[in-house]
Order: sequence, then C-alpha cells, then structure tokens
Amino acid sequence: MDSTIKIFSGRATLPLAKKIAEDYGVPLGNIIIFNFSDGEFIPSFEETVRGSKVFIIQSTPPPSDNLMELLLMIDAAKRASASQIVAVMPYFGMARQDRKDKPRVPIGAKLVANMLTAAGATRIMTCDLHADQIQGFLEVPVDHLYASSVFIDHIKSLNLEHLTIASPDMGGSKRAHAYAKHLGCEMVICYKHRKKANEIGDMRVIGEVEGRNIVLVDDMVDTAGTLTTAADMMLKHGALSVRAVCTHPVLSGKAYERVENSKMLELIVTDTLPSQESPKIKVISIAPLFANVIKNVVNNESISKNFIR
Repeated sequence: MDSTIKIFSGRATLPLAKKIAEDYGVPLGNIIIFNFSDGEFIPSFEETVRGSKVFIIQSTPPPSDNLMELLLMIDAAKRASASQIVAVMPYFGMARQDRKDKPRVPIGAKLVANMLTAAGATRIMTCDLHADQIQGFLEVPVDHLYASSVFIDHIKSLNLEHLTIASPDMGGSKRAHAYAKHLGCEMVICYKHRKKANEIGDMRVIGEVEGRNIVLVDDMVDTAGTLTTAADMMLKHGALSVRAVCTHPVLSGKAYERVENSKMLELIVTDTLPSQESPKIKVISIAPLFANVIKNVVNNESISKNFIR
C-alpha cells in the first residue's frame, strides 16, 4: 500500500475510523489531542505528513468542539506540508441549516463549508447530506456517498412480501423513490405539519399501506418522533409491519425510549455516529464503503459504481 497515504481520526468517530483504516489496509495514524484545564485543546500529528495524502475522519455532531477539532487537525496538516487534505465527514453537522427559512437566521451549512476550505481542506467526503445542494456550498471537490448501497442489501435479505418503501416526510420523497425504484416496489409518503422544530402537529399518509410490509427510509433519526409516529400511524392503517432505515443515528432526547416503545419492529442505522445498544436498533457498518471510495480517490478511479441513487 502507498506509504504516502495517511489516515487519522478525531475523537468523535474513532471506532469507525479504525474500521475504515483496517479495511483500507493501513494503520490508523498517530495523533495526540492535548486538553488544557479550561477545555481548550490542541491536536498534534506524532508522525510526518509532509508530502502525504492525508485523510482526516471526523463526524461533526454537537457539541461544536467536534467541528473545531476537525478544523484544527486540517490546519495542522496544512502547516505540516501535507500534499492533500481530505476531510472525511461521515456525518456533516449543521446540514439542516441549508437555507434561510425565515428572516434573520444563519445558513449554518454554508458557514461550515467556508470554515473547512479556509482551514485547508482540499476535498470533502461525506455521506447522505440532509440537503444535496450543500455540495454547492464548497469550492473543493465533494464525494457525496449514499448509505443506500449498504441498506439495499439488508432490505433484500429480509425477503419481505408486499414490500413498500415510505418517506417520513415530503422532503425525503426523492430518497424513498430511489429505494422503491431499485427494489421494484411501491412507495408511500407521510405528510407532516410541524408546530415547531422537533415537534409534530399533524401527520397523514399518502398512498396505500394496508396489507403491506413498510420500510421507512430517512437520512437521520434525531428525536425519533417522526419515525415512531409514522410507524404507529401506518400500523393503524393496516400495515403488516414497519421497519426503518436511517443513515445517521443522532438519537437525542427521548429517542431511545420512543424507539423501544414503538410498534416498529426495528431501526437499522449505520455507524456514522456512535449509538447506544438497544434491542430494536441494528447497526450496519459503513466503513467498507468509505474505505473503497478512499481507494478509488487515491487511484483516481470513478466512485459512481458505489452509488445506488
């Protein structure tokens, strides 16, 4: 393996980074992050990166320290004369802030994009952005991967009759359509009205769910309010079973409690974010996908074969 390829990890995604490095075939690089007593921290590469293609793996969920840690590692690699610096962000934090939906609010995703390029990232690699247009916020190449290539095989392995793919909201209809088209099955959409962020006011289903085995698909599960409400509603409308596949297990607040108390059979997620063990949550590693795409990027080969979109 090319010795000029170096893979490092921040603290937010260390277990996933170890798997990616192992699948790629190189040891995870040696980096130390020193913490000051007041909470300030400073990363230090403990091996040379001069002239190397450096891949820094770090998801950026709250707190903002995770993003700052990534930015500092990028800056350190730039100042240590790395030839290329790829920020591998399995979960791109603040991606929900992709537009101004009311006056006097920021576009957080654009701000993050500006900081990444200002720090010195020459390429971004991420998975299932909340909004595809975020790719246009960046002035460097973006490899936008889709977890569908991982989830499709799992859905097929279930051998479900009368399968129907469902989107938990109107915004995810494109994603659900891609799954339904590839699997050759029907699709339904949930229409929801929010009172405010993370709180659903009303939900209805568009399409036929009676006598169907439903698989809900979404890019992330945060409080799990939408998913569990949709699952329970579909079962009331005569669905035989309901499962959900979500790329990013944010799982905040009462999410675990909601999932475990829901009539949903299981929630399938990836390891872009660490999650607690739960009898209803199944984790599928996305490390092989990232390792394969990193190899293709290093060898200047196409990555489109990895997409089911």
